[in-house]
Amino acid sequence: MYPDKYHFIAIFEYTKSEDDNDIIGVYFPDLPGCISCGDNTENTVEMAKEALSLHLYGMESDGDEIPVPSEISKIEFDKNEIPMLIEVYMKPFREKMNTKYIKKTLSIPNWLNTAAEAQHINFSAVLQEGLLHILNN
Repeated sequence: MYPDKYHFIAIFEYTKSEDDNDIIGVYFPDLPGCISCGDNTENTVEMAKEALSLHLYGMESDGDEIPVPSEISKIEFDKNEIPMLIEVYMKPFREKMNTKYIKKTLSIPNWLNTAAEAQHINFSAVLQEGLLHILNN
């Protein structure tokens, strides 16, 4: 069972673009591949929370072990980088991800499709009802 709340150190890397706009990259030293960016600190914090939630949700879904977060004193960073503690609450994020609809492609005989369309049947509703019936038996 995974916890409902995580805290990880994110490193905010401040740079300038060619047209002198701020670019803020963010990465998590304890979670390779968990990265994001933003155009101001507030926006980047929100993007970091989303990236962290998605990354951890993927790890949980795959049954991966979530690493213990490093202590900030053990993390090295450059002068243009600032460490920031990012906290995410997974319970509402998991619920959001579990209620997300996905598209399924299926095949039925043409005669059945014609008859169902003539009756204005909602194919998605019928499939959901049928699956729920089968799963509850």
